[in-house]
Amino acid sequence: MFFLPISDDNPTRRAPVVTLLIIGLCIAVFLWQQSLRPDARDAAVYAFGVIPAVLFGIAALPPELSVLPPWGTIVTSMFMHGGFMHVIGNMLYLWIFGNNVEDSMGRGRFLLFYLLCGLAAAMAQAIADPSSEVPMIGASGAIGGVLGAYIVLHPQANVRVFAWIIIFVRMINVPAVIVLGMWFAGQLLSGFTTPTDGGGVAFWAHVGGFVAGMALIPFFRDRHVPLFQGAHTRPFAVMPPPGMPRRGGSVPQAGSRRWPRG
Repeated sequence: MFFLPISDDNPTRRAPVVTLLIIGLCIAVFLWQQSLRPDARDAAVYAFGVIPAVLFGIAALPPELSVLPPWGTIVTSMFMHGGFMHVIGNMLYLWIFGNNVEDSMGRGRFLLFYLLCGLAAAMAQAIADPSSEVPMIGASGAIGGVLGAYIVLHPQANVRVFAWIIIFVRMINVPAVIVLGMWFAGQLLSGFTTPTDGGGVAFWAHVGGFVAGMALIPFFRDRHVPLFQGAHTRPFAVMPPPGMPRRGGSVPQAGSRRWPRG
């Protein structure tokens, strides 16, 4: 069983300039990381990643790695990634959901919102294990904030999901409250069941960012932008992936029709 979000059904009024800039910067930094020798790559992670023990003054980096004040690494860590799938997955989610969140508040406020969610995410992970000396990198926490804002703005919006279940391959419209709600529940469950001292995925950063995004969006959105908006297409409509022939039958096709809001 495999599910992958591909796009959503929400139009935008403004070009997502900041979202695209963040994506471009994350990709550029990742390519820079990949250009380094393995030892230099590891050193960059320690120098520019968030290390809870260093952030709280419990430990200190060697002088050659201490190139930023500890609080500065909260920002730099948001633009670094640990592998190709890490950066691809994060940028996909930011591309799908970031444009509508940016559109709801404008470019300047979106940048501030994104950084504040990243800050909340880093602090949530650090507080979960203040003595950890494992560096944390990745945009996941800040993007978690974008997802939290999106679920408050557009809970009924349909996310087009690529579904592959044995021989069943289709695109399905799934309401955002289900897609993002299941994502958040998974992060929360993993946070409670996964030790924080062994590296791996920073689940509490995801949780912290998501909650921050939900809490901040009412204050950052433009005043004319409503919360809890409806869908623009039919929920749970099914269609073949691009390139596959459509088959007859009674299953409704996903389209651009406005769905009655009732």
